[in-house]
Amino acid sequence: MTIRVIIVDDQAMVRAGFAALLSAQADIDVVGEAPDGRQGVQVSRATHPDVVLMDVRMPEMDGLTAAREILDPPPGVVHRPKVLMLTTFDIDDYVYEALRAGASGFLLKDAPPADLIAAVRVVASGEALLAPSVTRRLIADFVQQRPAPRKDPALRLNGLTPRESEVLELIARGLSNQEIAGHLVLAEQTVKTHIGRVLAKLGLRDRAQAVIFAYEAGVVRPGDSA
Repeated sequence: MTIRVIIVDDQAMVRAGFAALLSAQADIDVVGEAPDGRQGVQVSRATHPDVVLMDVRMPEMDGLTAAREILDPPPGVVHRPKVLMLTTFDIDDYVYEALRAGASGFLLKDAPPADLIAAVRVVASGEALLAPSVTRRLIADFVQQRPAPRKDPALRLNGLTPRESEVLELIARGLSNQEIAGHLVLAEQTVKTHIGRVLAKLGLRDRAQAVIFAYEAGVVRPGDSA
């Protein structure tokens, strides 16, 4: 299956470079570009991509606002692509808020080309975050410094089985599906099934939101290690 991608960035050279790189992949099709968040929302709704590469800082509408509009669309708009934020370390709190809004992960703009290609595939699959251990450390830092708990998040954990609770904890600690399978001595497909049930029971979109939820609910705390 071909992964449909749009690129939203205010730098034309960045858009062109990413588009050339991704279009060269047999399984990726760049179906649109936009120079700011407002146009990015419009292009997304017109082209129905699987993944939106979204820069954080842009004119007209920043990437965070655009991500929120794409991931929480008005009534009648049913398409919700995955959003991968493009960022640098000096604006990480924007990334955290984007993850809270439903973005599936982040990528440094100076990452190697192979990382960009892998990130698009990983986010499109919905199975894992890009660089989960790095993402986990960032989210832990922001939860510690800027806590914004959901309403009684711990109460929502009551619907999970003991095994599902274990899986949620390991997701939050940054383990991949393969690592969780090894830790719990389960088949990787079984782990994927457990993750799907966790997300469904907690009303979460993907692993990024599961990590944030786990920290906010106290399942794990900043500084914990796997």
